[in-house]
Amino acid sequence: MAAEHTRADIERTSAPGSQPDGASSQPGDSGDGARPGPDGVPRCPWALGAPDYVAYHDEEWGKAVRGDAPLYERLILEGFQSGLSWLTILRKRDAFRRAFAGFDPAAVARFGEAEVERLMTDTSIVRNRKKIDATITNARALQRLREREGDDALDALIWSFVPDHTQRPAPHTMADLPATTPESAALARTLKNHGFVFVGPTTIYATMQAVGLVNDHLAGCAWRIG
Repeated sequence: MAAEHTRADIERTSAPGSQPDGASSQPGDSGDGARPGPDGVPRCPWALGAPDYVAYHDEEWGKAVRGDAPLYERLILEGFQSGLSWLTILRKRDAFRRAFAGFDPAAVARFGEAEVERLMTDTSIVRNRKKIDATITNARALQRLREREGDDALDALIWSFVPDHTQRPAPHTMADLPATTPESAALARTLKNHGFVFVGPTTIYATMQAVGLVNDHLAGCAWRIG
C-alpha cells in the first residue's frame, strides 16, 4: 500500500486525511491556526482552499456518521484518496456512488470481474485496480462481519474505538494534529483481522476525524466552539 500521511500534516488544499509527501499547496504551513474565511468566520485553514472544502468542513467533517453503509463509504473514499487530493475525491463522490451501487455493501460484495472491468473504463472515478479490488474485498469482509455480529456491526466496531476526549486537548494549529493514534492503530489492526484491506492506521485516523470519533477542528475554529 502507498505510504499514508494525514491531510493535517501534508496537503492543506484538501480536507484532513492521507496525502503524499510534498503535496502541500494551501496558503500557510503546518503551523497555521484557524483563519477567517471569505465570510469572516474562523475555520481550520485546510478548509479555505476551495468552496468544496468550505462546504465539507462546515457540513460534514467531524460530524457523527452512523450506520454500516455510510461508514463503509467513508472508509472506501479515504482509501481512494491515498496519493491524491481530497478535492479530487469530493468532486468525484457522486460518480463513485453511482459506480459502486450507492456504496451498498451487499451489492458491492456481489461485484465480479465484469463489474471490475466496467469500473476500470469509468473515467468519472479514480481507475486504480488495487483500490477497486479493495472496495469489493471490504464489502465482502463487511458482509461476513454482519453475518457474525448482526446489522450495523461495522458501526459498532468503529465506534467502540472512540478515544477518551478528556485526554485530548483542543489542537491550536495544524501541527498539533497527529498522523496516527493508539486508537487508530488498534482499529486498523482489528479491521485487518476481519479481512479489510487498505486500512492502515493513518487512513483510519483520517476516517476517525471525518466521521466524528475525534474532534480535530482547531481551537479557534467556529465549528470547534459552535
